[in-house]
Amino acid sequence: MTTLPDRQQKGIVFNIQKYSLHDGEGIRTIIFLKGCSLVCAWCSNPESQQLLPELGYNPAKCLTRDECSRCRDICPEKALSVGEDNKILVDHKACINCLACAEACPANALNIYGYEITVADAIARVEEDAVFYMRSGGGLTLSGGEPLYQGQFAVALLREARKRRINTNIETCGNVSWNVLDQASQYLNSIYYDIKVMDREKHKAATGFDNSLITENLVRLNAKYPQLPVTVRTPVIPGINDNEEEIGAIVDFIKDMPGVTHELLAYHRMGTPKYTYLGRSYPLKETKDLPRKKFAELKAFAEKRMGPALNE
Repeated sequence: MTTLPDRQQKGIVFNIQKYSLHDGEGIRTIIFLKGCSLVCAWCSNPESQQLLPELGYNPAKCLTRDECSRCRDICPEKALSVGEDNKILVDHKACINCLACAEACPANALNIYGYEITVADAIARVEEDAVFYMRSGGGLTLSGGEPLYQGQFAVALLREARKRRINTNIETCGNVSWNVLDQASQYLNSIYYDIKVMDREKHKAATGFDNSLITENLVRLNAKYPQLPVTVRTPVIPGINDNEEEIGAIVDFIKDMPGVTHELLAYHRMGTPKYTYLGRSYPLKETKDLPRKKFAELKAFAEKRMGPALNE
């Protein structure tokens, strides 16, 4: 079997975001890859969870039956109908994601989450802003979903970036094979590594999987690449890990790892509308926002318990 050169490798992404200041050092371009090995209840990118492109529908953009009828008769599964407001209704259970309706929609009310791209094309997009990386110390960040879910593509992309001296970072949940994480780490300048909960059963209830592989991979990563900066990130989710016991357990697990730092992320609901677009229900719709004071208290607690990073 012939292996394609890195530049010809193909992957499926759902967004390329430029001028980011919060996903690594400096000004960065983030490539969001489709597919994830977890199904977190609070996920803000539900369109990332499935690997293949899928249909989304925003009724606010629909031109109504009176103004447009391009999509109605295209669907081979008859998954489209017209509601009382003259706007399209989508039966997501009947939809097979052929995506013909989205391609016909002039208003982008029906849209496609995800498209195929080569490493060469992705790197070209990243290099459009090379001047900003040089001035700010920025570069490329791979996110998702889980960027290493498409391991072959992600590693090829990171390797090509390294050849071009582009600073690289990934945001990973760590629930991937060690072989893929090991390969990717050879071409990384830094890593954001999520740890949500230490208790395996609580982790499984919140994400669909226990965390045994995640914690094992972090230990192996730190042992093999002790000079690689790793920031462990913990999203603080009300009712799941918003207390000192849960946060303290995470800090105690990582605080003696050389070069590893820790960061708490505040819970937000900004991705909630996308669940509706995908015909899904947001799992935490009854969950209220975490009070700012409580988040600040947990952040101060974590920082004090963590202490200074080893080998700073």
